[in-house]
Amino acid sequence: MPPISRRVPISFATDIDDAHKDILTSTTMTADSPPRLIPAGPARVELRVVNSRFIGSAAPAATVEDAKAFIAAVRAEMPDATHHVYAYIIGHGSTTIEGMSDDGEPAGTAGRPVLSVVRGSGLGDVVVVVTRYFGGTLLGTGRLVRAYGDTAKAVLAALPRTEKIARRRLLITVPYSAYEQTQRLIAAHRGTVEREEFATEVTLEISVPEARVAALTGALRELTAGRAILSDQPNTEQSRPR
Repeated sequence: MPPISRRVPISFATDIDDAHKDILTSTTMTADSPPRLIPAGPARVELRVVNSRFIGSAAPAATVEDAKAFIAAVRAEMPDATHHVYAYIIGHGSTTIEGMSDDGEPAGTAGRPVLSVVRGSGLGDVVVVVTRYFGGTLLGTGRLVRAYGDTAKAVLAALPRTEKIARRRLLITVPYSAYEQTQRLIAAHRGTVEREEFATEVTLEISVPEARVAALTGALRELTAGRAILSDQPNTEQSRPR
């Protein structure tokens, strides 16, 4: 069955096939919302339950396409596995996309518990694949749910985390006389210079945390006595180590 997407409340829609689904959920961010955490890199763990091997793999996924690419890569790496159960959550804030698959396990015993663990982790932009090599003994519903959930918990516990921070791209033009001081101001406001162009004046394309934009632009105008020219570039989201 192909993925189904729909806008629903934050509670799970029960009328969508649990075997494989993508669900768009709405949440609300406030000023007091906790930091938006995402993976800083991949992780892998392995658990054994009654002779079956459960291999948990997790990674960052900024888009559904990223998540599907990681799932495909895990399948290609372990093509002889019995099941590749997965769950992912893309995004934070006003809209998230959730996907899951039981991949042939009894409905509700695999993808749903993995997704439940991912939801409880507080992470966004994350994909988890739990690969099972069947060990010859049927586990039963309860053990199967626990095995998939425990593997998801273990791999997320091993996953490095980073905070996702809204950043803005700016194009800044300053006189040569203000170039070095401009670089220092950018660094002081946690910005990064992504491109420089030297002509009659210096133009820098920078990325800076959204919360620092007003202070940085004010400091640059003061530094250059109003000669600095600033313009917005397309916004982006970046992260920093936690």
